[in-house]
Amino acid sequence: MGKVFRPSTREASILSKIESSKEYARRMAINGIKDCLEPLANAIASKLVENKLVETTNKNRLEERIGKCLDKISHADDFDIDYQIAPLRNLVPQPHVVSLFVTSFVIEKLIDDKEVVDIFGSDEDIYLCINQQVRKFLP
Repeated sequence: MGKVFRPSTREASILSKIESSKEYARRMAINGIKDCLEPLANAIASKLVENKLVETTNKNRLEERIGKCLDKISHADDFDIDYQIAPLRNLVPQPHVVSLFVTSFVIEKLIDDKEVVDIFGSDEDIYLCINQQVRKFLP
């Protein structure tokens, strides 16, 4: 018969603190978007075009769409965010929630924009490009 594992109070406390700190970091990142919405959208759009991951006929429209995506995540509830990032959750270890959300937006929604010619690169390439910019503005 297998042994029943019962974590001690100390182990439970440590696990609880780890989970709390992850949730706190997630909330701080999402709330921090409001302070840097326009520069972050501009940086992401510019890097996607510079790295030739997104080909578009209108960079301003791309920046505008990414800005709306960032605004959407800043007002979305946890369920909507988790639903949007679910297919990409295991893309990289310790992912940034904002980077995952924007990556999901680029892969799933931006491809249908009439001014986006094509999207190149793997999901991980797009995530890394976006995450590089997000880390500059958000914790």
